[in-house]
Amino acid sequence: MPRGPPAISAPALLAEAPSTARNRRSEFLLFSPPCIGEEEVVEVVAALRSGWLSTGPRTKRFEAEFMARLGSPGALALNSCTAGLHTALITLGIGRGDEVVTTPLTFASSVNVIEHVGARPVLADVEPETLTLSAAAVEAAITPRTRVVLVVHYAGHPADLDAIQTAIGGRDIAVVEDAAHGLSASYKGRLVGSGTNLTAFSFYATKNITTGEGGMLTGDPALLDRARVVSLHGLSGDAWQRYGRGGSWYYEVQEPGFKYNMSDLQAALGLAQLRKLDRFQARRREVVAEYTRAFRDEPALEVPVARSEVEHAWQLYILRLRSTALRIGRDRFIEELTARNIGASVHFIPIHLHPYYRNKYGYSPTDYPVTYESYGRMLSLPLHAGLNDQDVADVIDAVLDIVREFRR
Repeated sequence: MPRGPPAISAPALLAEAPSTARNRRSEFLLFSPPCIGEEEVVEVVAALRSGWLSTGPRTKRFEAEFMARLGSPGALALNSCTAGLHTALITLGIGRGDEVVTTPLTFASSVNVIEHVGARPVLADVEPETLTLSAAAVEAAITPRTRVVLVVHYAGHPADLDAIQTAIGGRDIAVVEDAAHGLSASYKGRLVGSGTNLTAFSFYATKNITTGEGGMLTGDPALLDRARVVSLHGLSGDAWQRYGRGGSWYYEVQEPGFKYNMSDLQAALGLAQLRKLDRFQARRREVVAEYTRAFRDEPALEVPVARSEVEHAWQLYILRLRSTALRIGRDRFIEELTARNIGASVHFIPIHLHPYYRNKYGYSPTDYPVTYESYGRMLSLPLHAGLNDQDVADVIDAVLDIVREFRR
């Protein structure tokens, strides 16, 4: 039976309307729009004119350039990061009776895919500093049925992979990496996605590069060979192999697979975006530096960290409020930002608070205390390569104005 009261509801209506902000922006600043230029338009138009729209030569080129960029041993382009995670679990043979350990502080897709294969998700709490999966909590969660630890490189900060591997010890347990936030992140000098672990990336519209919708799975080439079959109906060959010059019409269904392939239209967008990644990341780091410089000495605010052994991808800038210093909570703080024409969000509502998981597994909100406490005071500020200096200044001014107005 479920324990504790329902833990999710829409923010309550406030008796007091958000304050009338001083020096408010005239236009609303979107939280994280994609950065699309003429280069992307040219690539997509060329794909449209090529006569080939589905998985084909541009998708193959995108895989090759992505693999070269990360130094990955292999890469498989897919239609989402979720598809990558699902395909990874199927490729590893995860199913009924198996357990997969993962974090409660992630988007639902990281855990939904565990349910999809019939395995049981086992949640382990996060580190209070980085909000990535705690190795100590992983070790405590492992049972004889554990087959996979699914780590999430939360907000772009890599999880402590060596510590998690130590927690696994000599057990026959695979590591799958959810790198939806992790493009360009590195851990102890190794780029996320450069190793043999199956690692899933996201190219959703808000990510560091975008294909609109899309993803990539990297890792051991032998595993990716099977993943490629799983990701396209279980067929022995894709359409380009069948219909391209020199291809054969013949194919076989090797297993009941899924429709997870990336199209050449998506890949065209990705090729142009990938060429801009260094520039995008440089701008993200500049914005992060300005935010942190403005907020780090403010007692009401806790800024995100980047440990010395990592390169943070800065997909998100997570600000945590210190409730002892403010007269308002996180929900009201976001409403005040909105009143000042600044977009913000929350990443994420923890898995164990969602009705499906709460009811099925009987979670209580405080079962994962670090996750639950952090969730109640976190918000994500605008962070993308399209922010100009005035945008950044407006965000800083709005945050500090709210802190001044509602300080205890």
